[in-house]
Amino acid sequence: MTLPALLLAGLDPVSAIATNKLQSSAGSISATIAFARRGLIRWRVAGPAALAAGLASVAGALCVSLLPRAFLDGLVPLLLIGIALYFATARRMSNDDATARIGPNLFALTLAPAVGFYDGVFGPGAGSFYMIGFVTLLGLGVVRATAHTKLSNAASNVGSLALFTLQGVVIWPVGLAMAVGAFLGAQAGSALAVRLGARLIRPLLVVIACAMALRLLSNPTNPLRQAVIGIWS
Repeated sequence: MTLPALLLAGLDPVSAIATNKLQSSAGSISATIAFARRGLIRWRVAGPAALAAGLASVAGALCVSLLPRAFLDGLVPLLLIGIALYFATARRMSNDDATARIGPNLFALTLAPAVGFYDGVFGPGAGSFYMIGFVTLLGLGVVRATAHTKLSNAASNVGSLALFTLQGVVIWPVGLAMAVGAFLGAQAGSALAVRLGARLIRPLLVVIACAMALRLLSNPTNPLRQAVIGIWS
């Protein structure tokens, strides 16, 4: 939700993405610290995924100006709607771990860098993409999956932020003000996630994914929206 807000505030796309990474880094690092203190992160599983995500996000940030934004603008809302449908209709999600479908090393070589690259290029929905991977592929319970998601998200945010900082495209006064709010909000949110577990996380994922998809589609220039309007007109 913050990236569209920065774009509406008049920032150019690259500066908006870069500045958003600053507040996203603060929020994800804050949540990671909170979950780690509660012993919810399995570092042997989470470490390789986070490292891969961080490195891939740097490559993604390098490609921000090269990849066709129209493709991302049209694809991401569809992915977010798909994630919302998955979490809304999937069998009851548990706080307990299940059997993993793939090993952590394969996860670190496939989904983690793919989402990390996307996070470096664009970002909205990356946390949901990590989450669905940790739940469906590694079999983690909802709370533990959320903790691992925050670590991978922090890695990909920091990786891309480092490159954007070197490029001098971060608007620091705006980003730092947002970062303070994100850090404090993540502390409160992680405490609620641990306390309420799947009862909070599942509906929240559905609502946030739908809200982000609708927000992206509300832009009159979104190619998916234009295609739908063209079909009906």
